[in-house]
Amino acid sequence: MRLRRNKPQQSRLVALPERGEAVAITTSGGGHIPARVLERDGDTLLVAAVVPIKPFSAEDLEGMLLHFNNPNGRIRLRGDFVVENPQEPDVVRLREASEIEVLQEREYVRLRASRPVLVYRAGDQMEVPSYTVDLSGGGLLLAGPDNLKPDDEVQFRLMIQSGKPPVSGKGRVVRIDAQGRRAIEFADISELDRRRLVRFIFECQRSERQRGLTGKDANNG
Repeated sequence: MRLRRNKPQQSRLVALPERGEAVAITTSGGGHIPARVLERDGDTLLVAAVVPIKPFSAEDLEGMLLHFNNPNGRIRLRGDFVVENPQEPDVVRLREASEIEVLQEREYVRLRASRPVLVYRAGDQMEVPSYTVDLSGGGLLLAGPDNLKPDDEVQFRLMIQSGKPPVSGKGRVVRIDAQGRRAIEFADISELDRRRLVRFIFECQRSERQRGLTGKDANNG
């Protein structure tokens, strides 16, 4: 995996998300809220949460960030967030988006691993147990389930380690291979969960390399 972080820049703005584009809002308290852009005007955005939420506190607005994807990578914006209409507490305006972080992800390491995962298809919310064939920081390859079709949106809860919270988020079915396995691309996953997953993959690969070296040493002895 090759990652490059660009330091926040004050003098230059990257392209903002378009009207109607799916984005996410995070708060200083750790909240992660899927949202959508209602309006775009210069460096100002009007953004609405797409799930029920409690009214934002002053602290929430102060530490708020907006996340979205574009061809350059995953973009994180800071700025002046305000709720203009108390009757619409789920709608915020972002002005002067001036601090930007770009996380460029050119390649994720993929690990062949069978891990239990619960999948919920958007709309019916029916829980379907499955397991991974392989996984990476950008998605999963699932052994089924048969009821998922290309472009289906799903929620998932992936158990990577016993006794630890699952890695959870949202994704989209991007392909079905000849064996009927479903490739899920992550669409919405917290930075913490993505880091946990990438760390798990690296630790598994390191353990495999160490076992391989130990096996060779034993054979040579």
